[in-house]
Amino acid sequence: MSLKIIFGLGNPGKQYEGTRHNIGFEILNKFAEKNNLTFSEGKGEYYIAGSEDLFASSFFLVKPTTYVNLSGVAAYEIFDRFDVEPENFLVVIDDLNLPLGKIRIRQRGGDGGHNGLFSIINSLETDFFPRLRFGIGKEIEEGKMADFVLSKFDEDERKIIDEKIEDAVELIEAFIKDGYEGMANLLSLKNQKTHKELQA
Repeated sequence: MSLKIIFGLGNPGKQYEGTRHNIGFEILNKFAEKNNLTFSEGKGEYYIAGSEDLFASSFFLVKPTTYVNLSGVAAYEIFDRFDVEPENFLVVIDDLNLPLGKIRIRQRGGDGGHNGLFSIINSLETDFFPRLRFGIGKEIEEGKMADFVLSKFDEDERKIIDEKIEDAVELIEAFIKDGYEGMANLLSLKNQKTHKELQA
């Protein structure tokens, strides 16, 4: 099976742990914890963890050590080092435009105003790679966006986020096993279940 790369975005350093902009790191950390994987320094601006036998597929989890806005540096290094096709390169990012905990996936597309995604598209010279967007949004005062994405979730938000991170981890597992189609099928099932629960 083809090599898969799961590329989570976030800012390095303890001061950024638990912030909204670091949800990509959180999701990868939870995946690694669940599957007994350990991150180590890579041969470039990133930390890396992986397995050749989990889910009967080869994959690597990657966390850039640059700030979010420079995520393309590590993305370029990964493509330079590994034989990976763009459709097998899943980017996991926060999305200010989605409601808190809402997950949306896309096979390709623009940066949607996300500087980290812009950096990756610019470095790879393609937007043909899938992405998993994780909602962190709510009403924000004009001019306060930078402060908001670097803020931490409050206690009530944290309960929602922790549950939805579990969903994101399962979607990544589906992507590793069956690619974008497998991830899309699982998300559709999860959304149907949520809809039925709301209608009950």
